[in-house]
This record gives sequence, C-alpha cells and structure tokens, in this order.
Amino acid sequence: MQAWDDPRIVSGLTTQLARRRARIAAGERPIGWKLGLGAPAMLEKFALKAPLIGHLFQAGTLAAGDTASLKGYGKPIAEPEIAVTMGTDLAPDADATTALAAIRSLAPAIEIADMTPPPADITAILADNIFHRHVVFGTASRPGGDTTDLTARVIRRSVESARSDTPEALTGKIVDLVRHVAGTLAAHGEKLAAGDVVICGSITPPIALEPDETELTYWLDPIGSVSVKLSR
Repeated sequence: MQAWDDPRIVSGLTTQLARRRARIAAGERPIGWKLGLGAPAMLEKFALKAPLIGHLFQAGTLAAGDTASLKGYGKPIAEPEIAVTMGTDLAPDADATTALAAIRSLAPAIEIADMTPPPADITAILADNIFHRHVVFGTASRPGGDTTDLTARVIRRSVESARSDTPEALTGKIVDLVRHVAGTLAAHGEKLAAGDVVICGSITPPIALEPDETELTYWLDPIGSVSVKLSR
C-alpha cells in the first residue's frame, strides 16, 4: 500500500482538496503545497509512512520581515523549512534523478501555524490543512535542488537557539519529498506543476512561540535568511 492509500489520508485529503478547489473557484490564487508531521517521531506516533500534504495560497503569504499577527491563536508555532520551487511538472512515477532535475531552486521559509487542538486525528488534521496559517519566504534562493552543503540556524531573541548541518534529518530527503507530493496529488486528481512551491517540513522540532517573542530569524546558509516579526 502506498502512503496515500491510507484511508485516513484519503478521507482527510479529499475534504481538504475540495475546499481548496472551492477557494480557487472563488478567485483565490494557489501557490503550492506543504508537508507536515514528517519527523520520525510523528510518523511513528501516527503510524504514517510519509508526511501529510497540505496546500498554500497567496493570501497566506507574508513578505520577509512582515508581521504575523498571532491574535486568537491557541498554540502558535513557527517552523523553519526549506522551500522548493519546481521548474517543471513532476510525474507521479518520476525517479530521484528526474525529480532532482525538476527542482528550479531552494530557499529558506518560515511557516506559522496554530497547533490547536493538538495533533490527534489524522483525518481532521488533513481536512483543516495541517494547522497552516502563514508562510514567509526568504528573498534569496539557489538554483537546483542540491542540499549537500546547507546549514540551518534559528535566531530567537538575538541568540542562536538551534543549528543543524543536516537540515534534512527530520524531514527526509528533499528529492524524496517532492516525489511523494507528486504521487499523492496524482492519486487525488491534482499534479505537482512547474512554478509550484513546496515547503518541506520543519528542520527543527516545531518552535512554540512565547508571548514575549517579537521576531524570529532563520538562516539557511549559504543561501540566505528570512525573518518574521510577531505581534498579538
């Protein structure tokens, strides 16, 4: 059984994509996809074979340095991620070499989520787009999909709070993730297309944003950084 054949995923993603199509029909602009709950501990906890897939809209995008309002959030979370932009469509049966060649560029991104209620029911999590609220993309990017020399650093309150020389350790390999997205979408009548952006999951455990935090910065060296201001 493929990861996307899980009945929980079929049900939740069917609902999620129906809502996405309704928003597109109403005039909203989709920009791509997101991966979530892909860390090894989460896969084991929920008996998943691969990360869950959600979607992104332009309406939820903030410019680098903009302010994300957390007013009304129950449990605000930030996730430093690698953003992949696709250069060509990717077929659901593409091999790793083809998938790597289809990636146009990599960039840093920060996802803002509200993990309320806490993760429990996979179908409900998927239907609600995996807690997604906003995404902030860095302005710098690097051509291609090579990740071998990347180092990730998270800055909180002007202090480095996390560092990883292996930013795919929690998410899985980028090339495998885009193949998973392509396969899952094809099973639901969608496709991973040229120009789509995929944010590939948090390279650290999700960061619980504390009430006094006003800014978060994430460096994906040597590509560049992205920051977001926080208000309540």
